[in-house]
Amino acid sequence: MKKFQCDIVTLPAYRAMGMKWNGPYSDVSQLKEVIHTMEHRVEELKGVINPNIQLGLSYHTRNDGFEHYSVFEVKRTQPLLEGMVEIDVPEMTYFVTTHQKGEMIGQTYEQIKQWLAESEYTPFQDSSRQFYDPLPIKHERYPKDRDLLDPHFEILIPVTTK
Repeated sequence: MKKFQCDIVTLPAYRAMGMKWNGPYSDVSQLKEVIHTMEHRVEELKGVINPNIQLGLSYHTRNDGFEHYSVFEVKRTQPLLEGMVEIDVPEMTYFVTTHQKGEMIGQTYEQIKQWLAESEYTPFQDSSRQFYDPLPIKHERYPKDRDLLDPHFEILIPVTTK
C-alpha cells in the first residue's frame, strides 16, 4: 500500500449550483445520470467559477442512502436556473486527499477513516441533522478530464478537532 498523502486545509465559504439527488443506495445508478446531465448543463451557468471542476457533495442523512448535490461553484450573481438547486457551503476545515486512478474507491475511504481515527481530527457533524455514516459529509472534486470507468478525484471531508 502506498504512502497516504493528505492535508488539513480551511477553505472559504462558496455558493454552488446544479442538481440534487436523494435516494437509497439501491438507486445509485440514477445518481450517475444526474452527474452526467449536470456535466453538460454547466454550459448554462454563465456565472460558473471553474467549469473544469465538477463537485459532488454527499450528505449521509438517510439510513438507507444519502443526498447528493452534483454542482459547480458559481458567482453570487448567478441566477438560479430551472431544474437546478443552489447550496451555500460554509467556510470549513477539511481533510483533503486524492483518490488515484487504478485504486479502489472503497479502500481510499477506509484509509481516510483509519487516518482520522488515529489523528486529532474527527469528521464534522452538523448538530441540526441526523447522520448515518462514519464519514457523514463527503465532498469530491472531479476534473473534467477524468476517466468515468476509473476516475481520479480529490476528496474533502469536513473535520473538527477532537
